[in-house]
Amino acid sequence: MSEDQRFGPDRRVTLPGPLALDGGATLSPVEIGYETYGTLNAAKSNAIFITHALTGDQHIASPHPMTGKPGWWARMVGPGKPIDTDRFFVICSNVIGSCMGSSGPGSLAPDGAPFAMRFPVITIRDMVRAQALLLDHLGIDTLHAVVGGSMGGMQALSWAATFPDRVQAALVIASTARHSAQNIAFHEVGRQAIMADPNWRGGQYYADGVSPAAGLAVARMAAHITYLSESGLTEKFGRRLQAREAKTFGFDADFQVESYLRHQGLSFSDRFDANSYLYITRAMDYFDLAEEHGGMLANAFRGSKTRFCLVSFDTDWLYPTSESRNVVHALNASGAPASFVELSAPFGHDSFLLDVPALDRVVSGFLCPEC
Repeated sequence: MSEDQRFGPDRRVTLPGPLALDGGATLSPVEIGYETYGTLNAAKSNAIFITHALTGDQHIASPHPMTGKPGWWARMVGPGKPIDTDRFFVICSNVIGSCMGSSGPGSLAPDGAPFAMRFPVITIRDMVRAQALLLDHLGIDTLHAVVGGSMGGMQALSWAATFPDRVQAALVIASTARHSAQNIAFHEVGRQAIMADPNWRGGQYYADGVSPAAGLAVARMAAHITYLSESGLTEKFGRRLQAREAKTFGFDADFQVESYLRHQGLSFSDRFDANSYLYITRAMDYFDLAEEHGGMLANAFRGSKTRFCLVSFDTDWLYPTSESRNVVHALNASGAPASFVELSAPFGHDSFLLDVPALDRVVSGFLCPEC
């Protein structure tokens, strides 16, 4: 494969594998959708891997092919931006289990039919192992940094724990080393909404194209509430009603916040696969970095030479600051170099995706301290 085929926006590659999974199964071949930005230097020392969150994908700084909207981190990635593509070679791949070009439930099984719920159970560490296969394919041994927010932060932590010799720095934003019972409970509500949709049919909905869109929309609505802050919702919507010629009572979207959530659910179901949502939320719930290393989180980083930076937000109640502090304490106990900052922002968990200038300064300063 030539360089121009291998590097650039919206690439897909099929790797032979096999990829051994934590659940005992193997995946072969392994399909990976990915994008790259910037230029890899001759020493191959300027690569930054960005890991995406639950509902994200590889389209970080280019228009989404389905929605036409700007990339989900276009404000952060690009020439002269905090993750400067004039300086760094940026890679982002779609996680396995997803639906934007990487192996997942919608991929074809050996019998020629979609895997659906026959797709093997995956973990966060499995996602990272697949990303390592992609780096091998690209000829990159060591990353200048791995950067991720939310589920992407879980992957960044797993990268540093699984491949410590391949990661020089890890930037973990609004994330956690394991899910709480409350986190798992919210995900289970979403999964049950999908499976209760009569169009789910045990995951066998690919043939006729009639997907459990209503269930997936409800799952997205429930999750989206956890991404926001109460003060942010109050400021944006309060108890304001939808504009109508005559006031009526019923079960239409009477309140503006209802209309907003319904729009979020419907637009999400247009671009995401319901089975992928089941698999990825389950992977997040299984994630427990301490359990993977004998029950002590510090063991995950023992002897690591990776530099770490942890960032939390004061209005994030999904992964509150206490979760980041737990990771920092483990890093300190392991002797790994680590810095930590809690930023003030009104947007809740989604703050890492929105306009928070203080985050821009942290990201650019950590990735390029000599700049």
